[in-house]
Amino acid sequence: MDESLLLRQIPHSVEAEQAVLGAMLIDSRCIPEVVEALTPADFYLKTNRQIYETIYTMFSFSASIDPVTVLDQMKQAGVYDENTSRSYLLQLMEITPTAANVKEYVRIVKDKSLLRRIADTAGDLTKLVQEGGETAQAVLDLAEQRIYAIRQGRSAQGLEPLSKILVDVFERLQELSLAGSDVPGMATGFADLDRTLTGLHGSELILLAARPGMGKTSFALNVLLHAGKFSGKSVVFFSLEMSREQLATRLISSEAFLDNKKLMTGKLSADDWDKVTLAAAALAHTKIYIDDNPSLSVADMNAKCRRVENLGMVVIDYLQLMQSSGSSTRYAGENRQQVVADISRALKIMAKELHVPVLCLSQLSRANESRSDKRPMLSDLRESGAIEQDADVVMFLYRDGRVHHCQEPPGGNHHHPPAVAAGVHCLLLCGTEL
Repeated sequence: MDESLLLRQIPHSVEAEQAVLGAMLIDSRCIPEVVEALTPADFYLKTNRQIYETIYTMFSFSASIDPVTVLDQMKQAGVYDENTSRSYLLQLMEITPTAANVKEYVRIVKDKSLLRRIADTAGDLTKLVQEGGETAQAVLDLAEQRIYAIRQGRSAQGLEPLSKILVDVFERLQELSLAGSDVPGMATGFADLDRTLTGLHGSELILLAARPGMGKTSFALNVLLHAGKFSGKSVVFFSLEMSREQLATRLISSEAFLDNKKLMTGKLSADDWDKVTLAAAALAHTKIYIDDNPSLSVADMNAKCRRVENLGMVVIDYLQLMQSSGSSTRYAGENRQQVVADISRALKIMAKELHVPVLCLSQLSRANESRSDKRPMLSDLRESGAIEQDADVVMFLYRDGRVHHCQEPPGGNHHHPPAVAAGVHCLLLCGTEL
């Protein structure tokens, strides 16, 4: 009976947790290494977790760390016990053999923490299956989401104390200050747009909308190509309209500075072939992934993206062609506006889960064609007003050569169209050609 109970114990190592804390108190030089690998949630015992959280917060705000300052900070945080705290810290330092082996102690603590989270996830999924209230697909989506969160070292759900959030914000501000960049987010390659948006940021849903033929796909491919070449991250393009061969051809055209019609007809000179060869070689070194399955749902995309290592951005072409989750026939018997609203909301949730910018293309209605001012506005978004609520940024493409004449950038450089602010989250991109 005793052996059975031991086998059912929640995975943890008291000795390893104490050794990590003791090493940090003995030699503060190992603290950065520990903080980089462990979070307070990785500690199983409440007392150990509180001590580590205190040291973690002090380190984030560059405070001096030793047994005296840690005790003082614990008093301020309200986790100090007059009878045990001081003696326990001394005990931690006494039982720790050496701070030199802190990496091994950290590895043990992290391993036990992962096992606990896997056990929790398995238990939740088992309970969900036994209750029978969800479909197999819904349980599978949840399982992938939870396992992905564990792999990424993030909590799948739960309340987060403001103190922890403030530490994360402080760390982010320090990173931005040290970087000294005007574009802290993912650069698009369009200088004016990058200055206006400060790049594309993680968890953002960016909507790019225009009438057919305005250059949505070309613009998105330019952003994708720039991110794939210069960000050092993987970028994913979901095309529900064009084939992967068509997209690859357009990428080669853009990279080689060749007219796409030449590649479509194959009428290339020797010089053109050299350009194509060099462009293809450059593109082969990027981490650009293309999926041209025309019947994908947001859940499908989310599942595929979770398996991509070092994901930096997702591009989707385009919103109105997407399927609602769990639908085998596109929008059959469903309210069109409700379907689009559900999809846009799911895209925003996907951006938050993956913590990457999601650039989604969208069609516009014909409403702007009946106005004297042909420039698009938020009310022109097709199918649903919910899109503008879910999107963090809405961008419209407006080609003056086709509709109206807007001021061309100095020198006629159409590769960097000016971004004209039309609202807090709304941009109108004007240019002669994209």
